[in-house]
Amino acid sequence: MTDMFLDFMLGPMRGIGDFYFEHQMVFNTVVVGIALFALIRKRKGKQAKEQS
Repeated sequence: MTDMFLDFMLGPMRGIGDFYFEHQMVFNTVVVGIALFALIRKRKGKQAKEQS
């Protein structure tokens, strides 16, 4: 019965959610990697600005 309600409420998003949950480790790794890259880039930019 719960599946019926989820199918009705989420519609086509249900398939996207299933795909995400199957590959969650890959997606989370990519997101954390992008966040770390942005932090390192921001930190290096501040250091270069302070030195000049």
